[in-house]
Amino acid sequence: MTEPHRLDSALLRLSAALDLLEATVGRRMDNALSRADLEEELAIMQDDRGRLALELDAALARASALEKTKNEVLRRLNRTSAGIRAVLGEAAVKEE
Repeated sequence: MTEPHRLDSALLRLSAALDLLEATVGRRMDNALSRADLEEELAIMQDDRGRLALELDAALARASALEKTKNEVLRRLNRTSAGIRAVLGEAAVKEE
């Protein structure tokens, strides 16, 4: 092989190696950016999960308080209706 031919061959191999290196670096950078995007999305989702957990706890506490209030109102209504029935029953007995 002649010297210029060897030089041209070496330059072609170097150029191909540089092209391959650039492509590899490009893929790595894309993967790094993609990973960073995924990690950011995961952090956002974890924040949302924490916020939603707090909102769920508050909603469950409100539901429990409403249930207790409902039960108290029913108890009072039953007691009141029993009193009204008793009064009406006494009134019916007096009319007889």
